[in-house]
Amino acid sequence: MSSALEQPREAIATACRILGMEGLVDEILGHVSLRIPGTEEMWIRCRGPHEAGVADTQADAIQRVTFDGAGAEEGYCVPNELPIHAEIYRARQEVGCVIHAHPPAALVCGITELDWKPIFGAYNIPAMRMAVEGIPVFPHAYLISRTELALPLVQTMGDCHICLMKGHGITVTGRTLEETVVRALNFHALAKVTLQAAQTGRTVASISEEDLRELPDLGRTFNEEWVWRFYVRKLAHWEGAPLQEN
Repeated sequence: MSSALEQPREAIATACRILGMEGLVDEILGHVSLRIPGTEEMWIRCRGPHEAGVADTQADAIQRVTFDGAGAEEGYCVPNELPIHAEIYRARQEVGCVIHAHPPAALVCGITELDWKPIFGAYNIPAMRMAVEGIPVFPHAYLISRTELALPLVQTMGDCHICLMKGHGITVTGRTLEETVVRALNFHALAKVTLQAAQTGRTVASISEEDLRELPDLGRTFNEEWVWRFYVRKLAHWEGAPLQEN
């Protein structure tokens, strides 16, 4: 079980600040949600009376709401794009967390239609595998503010955990908050390298099949738990807060 389920408001707020620290969200745009098991409800970042941007998210901004957006405390507004979260949860019972963000590198890769290729290996194995497996592209740049606008996104994603939204941003899913945040960060790494390689003007080849075979699956502990813990500690340093043991 994800430790985020024990203190969901604090965990989601931390995730939002990590995404802000790493440049996946800017200003007040972007949101993170966590399914509440056994219900038609979620915890989700809302905008409230003390709104100061996603990178400054505090626990009070995380509100418990229904999939239809009801239930937020007075003074708090659910995201306009709540249907992204709600319709993914309705369609995919295995999904426990949804992130919608606007990372600039992914945006540019999408609007310039760069190919996702495994151009690196051990540098970041999970990110490399995203390129190998392929990333669905949602071709619309509109605000997904209604159910009928969210359903095509869900269809485009299928059972994939990452979707590039052309001219808009990204949507990322996972079983747990920690897994989903790390997955979003890995995709951000892939997008940055892809864009930087394209900017050199050189033709960049994929790594060899032989090299691919030698890259192992390092497991959830290596790729999720430890990486999440690293970013929590990095955030504490970034914010100048005292470190606390998990």
